[in-house]
Amino acid sequence: MSLKGKVAVVTGGSRGIGRAVCLELARQGADIVLCYAGSEDAAQETAQACEALGVRAMARVCNVADSVQVKALMDEAMAAFGRIDILVNNAGITRDGLAMTMKDEAFDAVIDTNLRGTFLCMRAVSRIMMRQKYGRIINLSSVVGLHGNAGQVNYAASKAGVIGMTKSMAKELATRGVTVNAVAPGFIETDMTAAMADAAKAATLSAIPMGRLGAAEDVARAVAFLAGDEAAYITGQVLAVDGGMSM
Repeated sequence: MSLKGKVAVVTGGSRGIGRAVCLELARQGADIVLCYAGSEDAAQETAQACEALGVRAMARVCNVADSVQVKALMDEAMAAFGRIDILVNNAGITRDGLAMTMKDEAFDAVIDTNLRGTFLCMRAVSRIMMRQKYGRIINLSSVVGLHGNAGQVNYAASKAGVIGMTKSMAKELATRGVTVNAVAPGFIETDMTAAMADAAKAATLSAIPMGRLGAAEDVARAVAFLAGDEAAYITGQVLAVDGGMSM
């Protein structure tokens, strides 16, 4: 239990990769504050699953693109637990479509949640972690942010932006014992990939050297590594969890 005594805030923690991250961090001993924007039932179920692993957990609704709500989330986490050691910026959405027909609203919504939301959460915890002289920030990017993808210009821009922010924040916070890294998942088995057409899924698998989709737990274990003391000298890096797609 290498994270025992630590407190983690995980955005978008109710399902998929976010849920797997919550459970893995809890398994390693961290208390969990998860935020969600969708199903309260799913969020409470995740919190209860974390508590069943012997840690404290709470779920709160939060729109990460709203600075007032983000501050309220972090204030509540501090009031409940007294510290924030780990921030995992996982909240994200897609609004796919070709650039030439993409609506302004579809572009703005993805940038607001995926990029602005990540910034607001990092900004909100940076002072807390600097005062503690300890912190781990892990941002979820994507292989799409590294290589682009047709039909996802908004998503690719947001995830590439997350990488740029990760490196910049890493430089700003390094002297205060705070590391900032990114994890870039490839194609992971989630509700999103389950909805893919068979032909699209086959084409995706052909581009993965390992020949299979990843599991949410694969990403969660990478996040937990970067959150632990074993990664204390790693900052400003992007760890691709993609079965070799980005080689």
